Amino acid sequence: MVFNKKKINIVNIRQTKKSVFATGVGNAMEWFDFGLYSYLAVIISRNFFSAVENDELKLMFTFATFAIAFLMRPLGGVIFGRIGDKYGRKVVLTITIILMAFSTLLIGLLPTYDQIGIWAPVLLLVARIIQGFSTGGEYAGAMVYIAESSPDNKRNVLGSGLEIGTLAGYILASLLASTLFITLTDQQMATWGWRIPFLLGLPLGLVGFYLRAHLEETPIFENELSVEGVQEESFLSILKNHKKDILVCFVSVAFFNVTNYMLLSYMPSYLDEVIGLSSTAGTVLITLIMVIMVPLALLFGKLSDQIGNKTVLIMGLGGLTLLSVLAFYFIHLNTIAFVFLGILILGILLSTYEGTMPGTLPTMFYTDIRYRTLAVTFNVSVSLFGGTTPLISTWLVHQTGNALAPAFYLTFFSLIGFFVILFLFTSTSGKSLKGSYPTVATKTEYKEAIENPRHSLWWLMEKQEENKRLYN
Repeated sequence: MVFNKKKINIVNIRQTKKSVFATGVGNAMEWFDFGLYSYLAVIISRNFFSAVENDELKLMFTFATFAIAFLMRPLGGVIFGRIGDKYGRKVVLTITIILMAFSTLLIGLLPTYDQIGIWAPVLLLVARIIQGFSTGGEYAGAMVYIAESSPDNKRNVLGSGLEIGTLAGYILASLLASTLFITLTDQQMATWGWRIPFLLGLPLGLVGFYLRAHLEETPIFENELSVEGVQEESFLSILKNHKKDILVCFVSVAFFNVTNYMLLSYMPSYLDEVIGLSSTAGTVLITLIMVIMVPLALLFGKLSDQIGNKTVLIMGLGGLTLLSVLAFYFIHLNTIAFVFLGILILGILLSTYEGTMPGTLPTMFYTDIRYRTLAVTFNVSVSLFGGTTPLISTWLVHQTGNALAPAFYLTFFSLIGFFVILFLFTSTSGKSLKGSYPTVATKTEYKEAIENPRHSLWWLMEKQEENKRLYN
């Protein structure tokens, strides 16, 4: 990273792309584990909750274990967020990926309920808690790292690389699960086949650790972290001084993750248990949709940099508000063509978030509080709404007997998000991070940043606001 006398941050775009890849591998590791748990939820429920007679309740207990582990994410966000703001983004990213690899491996080694009784689900919960704790610092840190390493005019498209990592992790989990379902008998899959993908989490984690260990620290953290002599801002002070930003971030994370977990975590079990589609067919369909979503995430990331992240978010929120019920209705028709169409609608609209959220959420907070505020806000929201989505969706179908109930849940969150983004959020695409100098990648961009009065005025206003906040 190079910095000139005018204090405009100049980043090497090739180095930034390498950073995106390294952080994306870690994100793939995280969602590889989540994907496996989702695709193999029915088998896991029968191995770890075999004392429960009702299959639907077994699945609910399995997703409850999935959801309870999310309660550790805010704690991870507090601890890792503070470390990230004080000692750097890189150190957290290297720790979390090792913890995630270990927890994934542990699930693959656990004995079942028939072997050790009640200790089996207890140990499963412990593995999920380790996963949740590490994830509390992982995703927020990856978002912050990429946002602070990217030129302002490419922040969203580069940030979308994180979500491509998410999709890659899910696709890998899906391909492995599909291969096992096709090549192994039901008995083989139930007894030992389901363990294989979890055991592969260790080498994937080691690759991610190697890549992250060679990352550079972000230029903004190194050069613009704080003003000398200013004390670290407390969480109470952060809550008091940044209420609006925290609210917008909290709601954004909620509608993003309800949609994300609805499609990528809950949908495999929904197709199997509610619709009656075979595990193989459902997994193949969702995998195809995720493959389609990869270029769409890049497309919407690039579009977000060009026309503004607010516009792209409104497109996605409006589409989900209007089309969620229709998409689930198509899925409920239970023919391959309509099931594919219904999932495709959800996948396209989720891609609008995939392309914008990683580059947008870090722009809501100042550098010295960015990591911990984003980590805590993100993880509290995702724990309350994202991780509980499979459990609540399963419960809604069980209680109402209505297969479209999850669609109404998704519509509700999309509608709230629509009004919050419409009235409380201002587009941050192309603007420097709050309180930071502009970040560019070329001499032409540097010249534009110096000469563009609008850009300079935005930076000046944010810098003045930051100094006022710090000294008061």
